[in-house]
Amino acid sequence: MKKLNLDEAKIARGRELAGQIVDQIQTYINDHSTVTVERAILRLLGIDGVDRAEVPLVNGVVNYLQKAGVLGKGVVYWLVNAMLHLQQSPQQIAEAVVDGQLALEQLPQKTDEEILTVADRLVKDALEKIRIRRKERSELIACHGKGPEPMLYVIVATGNVYEDAIQAQAAARQGADIIAVIRTTGQSLLDYVPYGATTTGFGGTYATQENFRILRQALDEVSKEVNRYIYLTNYCSGLCMPEIAAMGALERLDVMLNDSMYGIIFRDINMKRTFVDQFFSRLINGYAGIIINTGEDNYLTTADAIEAAHTVLASELINEQFAFRCGMHSGQLGLGHAFEIDPNVTNGFLYELSQAQLVREVFPNSPIKYMPPTKYMTGNIFKGHVQDTLFNACSIMTGQGLHLLGMLTEAIHTPHIQDRFLSIESAKYVFNTMRDLADEICFRPGGFIEQRAKEVLDNTIGLLEQIAGIGLMEALAKGYFAEISRSPEGGKGLEGVFQREPGYLNPFIPLMLQGGNEND
Repeated sequence: MKKLNLDEAKIARGRELAGQIVDQIQTYINDHSTVTVERAILRLLGIDGVDRAEVPLVNGVVNYLQKAGVLGKGVVYWLVNAMLHLQQSPQQIAEAVVDGQLALEQLPQKTDEEILTVADRLVKDALEKIRIRRKERSELIACHGKGPEPMLYVIVATGNVYEDAIQAQAAARQGADIIAVIRTTGQSLLDYVPYGATTTGFGGTYATQENFRILRQALDEVSKEVNRYIYLTNYCSGLCMPEIAAMGALERLDVMLNDSMYGIIFRDINMKRTFVDQFFSRLINGYAGIIINTGEDNYLTTADAIEAAHTVLASELINEQFAFRCGMHSGQLGLGHAFEIDPNVTNGFLYELSQAQLVREVFPNSPIKYMPPTKYMTGNIFKGHVQDTLFNACSIMTGQGLHLLGMLTEAIHTPHIQDRFLSIESAKYVFNTMRDLADEICFRPGGFIEQRAKEVLDNTIGLLEQIAGIGLMEALAKGYFAEISRSPEGGKGLEGVFQREPGYLNPFIPLMLQGGNEND
């Protein structure tokens, strides 16, 4: 795999700098929580459903505690205290709070020891449910096997979960290994999770727990038929990042789009909110054995792929360090990059081959997520198919892990079933006919590809040194990534961040950190 003669000391320096950058943010994370972290905790403890106005019960409970000015101790503290007094389940207590029949903060407070004992038992029971789902995945993969890398990754996005299920099964029969259900436009900006099965959505389908269950069942059925475990992907991002992680863990999703900075840069979600939310969401994903996909591929939709290549690698190193602090391991990190070089650039394929090989060598144990051309797709389906074929060739030549298929109709419409069929057919042909090519080729020492990779690595170290000096929040404010600037006090959701008080209780954090990789 090591074909670029990269300086290992420079790679190590990059990781050291990324670790310093993340540690600065981790201090803030450790002192704060958010409303959606607390809602995710309630979901993990079994609270479900909505009130008469269709507001999720978890929102109602957290909103109540926030308005009462006592959320700083965390929902676990107040929930368990009420359980000790009333001998009721978390669901019963949530319903009573939302119905206005129970004032949690007015109950006499039990001792910290009593509360902690019950809280630990509750949390361990909740985590056992996630362990069971993780074990199911392992058993099904052992039974059916899975597709060879690069695994073929396709998207469905009808807006109707039942139609999504049909199209997902069709894609699996055509040869897809991973099915991603695009989330409906704008859901990332909702500070609640819609409830139940949904049949309408623009540009995608709502991420709800019932929709996850329906799609998981559909893919389990087709996995038996094709004798290949089919992975299910959704979007663990936005203002409800930790809640979607909780739902995904409970419904056995396999892959989650879960970036530490994407929401800040591309959705203008407050960075303080995002950093705290990504920590807890990644704790859940790590514990559940879910692969996360990061979003560096998006940087090249707004910045030039050649000039900004080092920002992609720098962000990947930062994302890796954030994930490590959540107990995740390299095998769960689908770090993202994309085939987005202008087709008119002379030797553009060599630039791309260099970048793909660089990412592969810096992260040898991660299932790298490789994204197809989108920025320079014109609607010319014939040229688009050629661009996608070069993308396929680059992927197999550099040993990528998760290969999101390009569509010849990109820039025209949401793919039809036949569009996906043609893309799958083309990728399978390229992967089969070039299966072992990567083992047969090397790059000329001192040549264009090697020198380009070394240049990008050097620029990455320089960028990380700058960020370590000023801090990641300031770097985001200055637009270091994707040429988009965001303010630490701006964006959506800052009002949902709060400082933990002395005695803040969330046993999920230490327990998940202790046991996240116990089955690996």
